[in-house]
Amino acid sequence: MHYRSIADLNATITRNLRQIPHDIDLVVGIPRSGLIPANMISLALNLPLADFEGFLQGRILAKGRTRALNSLTMEPGRPRKVLVVDDSINSGGSMLEARQKLAAAGLEDAAVFCAVYGLRDAHPEADLVLETVPRPRMFQWNLMHHKFLADACLDIDGVLCVDPSDDENDDGPGYEAFLSNARPFLRPTQKVGHLVTSRLEKYRGATQAWLAAAGIDYGKLWMLDLPDAKARRRLGAHGRFKAGVYAELDATLFIESEERQAVEIARLSRKPVLSIETQTILYPDQLEDQVRMRERQIARDRLRLSVERPPRTGLKQVARRLLGPSLYGALGRAAGRQGA
Repeated sequence: MHYRSIADLNATITRNLRQIPHDIDLVVGIPRSGLIPANMISLALNLPLADFEGFLQGRILAKGRTRALNSLTMEPGRPRKVLVVDDSINSGGSMLEARQKLAAAGLEDAAVFCAVYGLRDAHPEADLVLETVPRPRMFQWNLMHHKFLADACLDIDGVLCVDPSDDENDDGPGYEAFLSNARPFLRPTQKVGHLVTSRLEKYRGATQAWLAAAGIDYGKLWMLDLPDAKARRRLGAHGRFKAGVYAELDATLFIESEERQAVEIARLSRKPVLSIETQTILYPDQLEDQVRMRERQIARDRLRLSVERPPRTGLKQVARRLLGPSLYGALGRAAGRQGA
């Protein structure tokens, strides 16, 4: 499975901005998913943005106050140079329909058609394809609408609903209330093959009731058959249980909320796992390299944050040295009186 996250989408666009003609003065997104890259491109190039139908009707989306756009007021009968953007191209049907609508409006010659991801380097319906991504492929922004879900295993907490808080996760009244009222998170619009959760079997009735109320269609619900959460923690059964179920099924992808469990499931099942936490697919034969790469990224992020946001105690020490103890103390007392 070839997977692209929103971060990947932004990186692809950033790498390929030079391919976009310099005389574009408006970016038009094909709804819905085409609006995501269109927005990124318009921000990167500091250009106005429109949705496709809005553009046909002469509307540009509302903008902030960072740039005056007096020169871009649309004049009736005068087409502008526009970049029409979609996230991907498969059969080319969406692009062809957009071309036909623009042609009917007499605007096709003023448009450049761009797909961020294509099956090939070139498609006749698109003037630009920024990156080739072959099938099978899946994108973060259409993950829950993909027909591939029929052949997948999905975690529940952290995927279909938010995780319980520490107070809710008491294996008692708080947890029972959570099960009935959990806030939906990612809602699938396709039937899911298997729901595999480390929720305990004794909560099957409440889980099924919530799934029905949320309108989630699925094939089979797999739950952990242990007496209580204490036994589950003692055995460390979360990832091991999910991996065991996944390994025995014909499913070809497991969608897991937590990176740590995703790594364990991929290692034990020897099958790919999508981590919602990091929006990456972990492959068993690449797992060590992927984990090391992730650890390096975490270290870089921590270093960057430590540079951008030095500890408050460090700032106080610098201020004390610069001002001297007496003046520093006086300023601190004055600030305290103002705050009071």
